[in-house]
Amino acid sequence: MVGRVVARGSGGKRALLRRLRGHWGATRGLKGDAMQNWDAMGERRAEEGKTEGGALAVLSAAKEAFEHSQKEHAARNRVLWNYYRNPLSAAWWAGAAKGLSGRGGVLGGEGAVGAAQERGLPRRFFGGGRLRGAGEAGFDERGRREIVIENDIAWRVHAMVDFLFNRPVRLTSTSGDEGKARRIGRVLEIAWEASGGMGLMQDAALLAHVYGHVDFLVRIAPEEAKGEAGEGGDLEAVEAGEDERAEAMARRVRIEIVDPTRGVALLSDEDYRRFSGYVVRTRRAVRGEAGDALVFTEVFSGGERWLFSERVSERGELIGRAELVERGRSIGGRDGVPVVHVQNVSQPFRYEGLSEVEPLIALQDELNTRLSDRANRVTLQCFKMYLAKGVEGFEKTPVGPGTVWTSENPDAKIEAFGGDSANPSEETHIDEVREAMDKVSGVPPLAAGVVRAKIGNLTSENALRVTLQGLLTRTARKRVAWGRGIAGVCAIVLEALDAAGVLRTGEMERGVNVEWSDALPRDVGDELRSAQAKAALGVDRGRVLADLGIGSGDRGVE
Repeated sequence: MVGRVVARGSGGKRALLRRLRGHWGATRGLKGDAMQNWDAMGERRAEEGKTEGGALAVLSAAKEAFEHSQKEHAARNRVLWNYYRNPLSAAWWAGAAKGLSGRGGVLGGEGAVGAAQERGLPRRFFGGGRLRGAGEAGFDERGRREIVIENDIAWRVHAMVDFLFNRPVRLTSTSGDEGKARRIGRVLEIAWEASGGMGLMQDAALLAHVYGHVDFLVRIAPEEAKGEAGEGGDLEAVEAGEDERAEAMARRVRIEIVDPTRGVALLSDEDYRRFSGYVVRTRRAVRGEAGDALVFTEVFSGGERWLFSERVSERGELIGRAELVERGRSIGGRDGVPVVHVQNVSQPFRYEGLSEVEPLIALQDELNTRLSDRANRVTLQCFKMYLAKGVEGFEKTPVGPGTVWTSENPDAKIEAFGGDSANPSEETHIDEVREAMDKVSGVPPLAAGVVRAKIGNLTSENALRVTLQGLLTRTARKRVAWGRGIAGVCAIVLEALDAAGVLRTGEMERGVNVEWSDALPRDVGDELRSAQAKAALGVDRGRVLADLGIGSGDRGVE
């Protein structure tokens, strides 16, 4: 359904705004008249959403909720991402392009903004006591010191993600019917792989490690859309058995990652773990119109779904009127919202999880500061300097091999000083900062393949496990949360397939066990002995071979 949203239905808007304010108050532990029962308003909200005025109320309340959340969390999210990614600014790249093409002076350009982590350095490193980025005009290059940025956060985050999703994940249905359980497992793997498979899971894990949490949104693509293998158009055109129809429908499932920068959850007043609604905002540039963009707002609540479109200028001003692009039922999910929330590391009574980046920021700033101090010391001490006394014209002659100065002053002399020298306290402090980052993150350099002499003898698997005990323990804890999240997504997919009539399942049959591989590489001999033991216990031969990476057996979601 497509229509124009007009400014009517203010009563519905006020009701929704009161509800949203109640949600914000509840999350802060406040009490007041705004604390209302959202569930009791469900039928009224659904009726209001069917009218243009009611749709406007939904859009207005959703925008207010999103903007309120971004006002609170946007700065934090931006800092977390910048400390993880440590990107170079557009100004730096423009200056670098000029330098490489011969049109500029220094590579990067004078006054160009450097890496994002430079913002954490003390002001003494920058000329004139100012941070770079103020533009070339008025930028004082004098007094600027050597800057060294070594991103010790990114490789730790990558190591955590690699240990978490290091191999394909197998999904096993808990259905008592063996044949049906096999069908369910196959259909779920098709659905996940149609949305990206292991790549999708690894991307979601990366975002969760940076921001602290991530959400999965489940959709069903239109019937005209085709799957990755070119199959699956209209279901009526699939003249095949039930398995083929279910697999064709599974290829239309889209599991989408929603990070905190574009998704906002509206939580229940009674339970912070339950949804009252969910808002997704997406911005896309308009071709041929410089600065203009289309902003899509998607709202899920109580089994209903609204999709709005707005055109905004570069300054964020609304151009024309909002448009209700689509309205209908959502595909299911807990509380009528097809979203599953996954925390990186849970924290009590909070929707947001704990970020792996946040506790490392202060240590990263200290590391960059000390590395930059060392670079300045080396710059000053690695070259010999000369102090001339009583030598006329010494400053006019460059110092170099074969240069001779003469003087009639019997007291004239030239003294050399400088040159690099050891600074044990500086090196010790830098090593201690790195060790502190190892402890905070639980990721030692060995996890990234950096072997140091002090780690001892690693000829056995047990020794390696002891060395990586912190990382392995943290990975096991995260796999519990991720297993629950993946199972929640699978339950929504099965509910949607059941509603479509292609794979009938009861609520008790939608349970899924997530089977993980060992986070550490295993010895080939140990794997063969484990495979023999599985075969002796009656495990399917194809599965045993698939675990060994042999043959064409199903290895899980890839």
